[in-house]
Amino acid sequence: MGRLLLNRLGGLATTLLLSSVVIFGSLYLAPGSPEDVLFGSRAPSAAARASVAHQLHLDRPLPVRYWDWLTGVLHGDLGHSMVTGQAVSGRVGHGLGVTLMLVALTMSVVVVFGLGLGAAAALRPGPVDTAANALTSLSVTVPPFVTSALLISAFAVHLGWFPASGLGTGAGGEVRGLVLPAAALALTNCGFLARITRNALREQLAKEHVQTALVRGLPRWAVLRDHVFRNALPPIVTAVALLTSGTFAATLIVETAFAVPGMGQLTISSVAQKDFPVVQAVSLLLVAAFVICNALSDLAQALIDPRLRSTGRTT
Repeated sequence: MGRLLLNRLGGLATTLLLSSVVIFGSLYLAPGSPEDVLFGSRAPSAAARASVAHQLHLDRPLPVRYWDWLTGVLHGDLGHSMVTGQAVSGRVGHGLGVTLMLVALTMSVVVVFGLGLGAAAALRPGPVDTAANALTSLSVTVPPFVTSALLISAFAVHLGWFPASGLGTGAGGEVRGLVLPAAALALTNCGFLARITRNALREQLAKEHVQTALVRGLPRWAVLRDHVFRNALPPIVTAVALLTSGTFAATLIVETAFAVPGMGQLTISSVAQKDFPVVQAVSLLLVAAFVICNALSDLAQALIDPRLRSTGRTT
């Protein structure tokens, strides 16, 4: 188990380092520059443009700028916004908290309803399975931005149960403002998790030792618990981890649709303003979220299957 943990920590560090190189280089090599955004429609003199570039350290070679930024990050300094002058950690901190709440609420809904629907479809062949397949087929085909528009129209505009945009005050207001965005994100994920759960359980139910145990008269619930659900967990855990990491990326769409002040909306505005330090920090956090979700999935599978602890690998 310790070897597996060290491997995953090493993989996390390597992935973040390589990602930082790609993100930093691609942003600064892209067409346009922050000076254009700062000056707007004005036509600055060459001296003014050179002065701004010097203040933003844009006149240094790219490798030097990357090294300065990387050493700052390793010391906890993510730099300052080129547009507002605020510390990047301060701008990212609030948005990260909102996004984490949104992802946690979304995945709670996905796990409860996705697992429940998939288990019902696997254990109840016939009308229940048919109805579940119809629901999942519909849910996985609807993109989040369409779901967002439908939810706003139905539950915010017509019924007035939830705010159409933004968050309320206090913990209750924030949760109430995140209900519709979480529902928009959860709809597609519920369908995917339900299908994976159904297939995993069906595969285990068809195993010879499971059928033998049922024929011999062993309690059905005991067989399902010890031989079906437990052995079906690895693909389900992997699916939950992948859906969680994908939810972080999908917040860019949903947070913009609902005007939620999270990482997604911050990313869109920072890209439009070419606020490179903020975009770099947000991009690295998204990469870190993806890698951490996969690492947690591997560790969870190692706890489920003891054979994976000594090899340090997962299937």
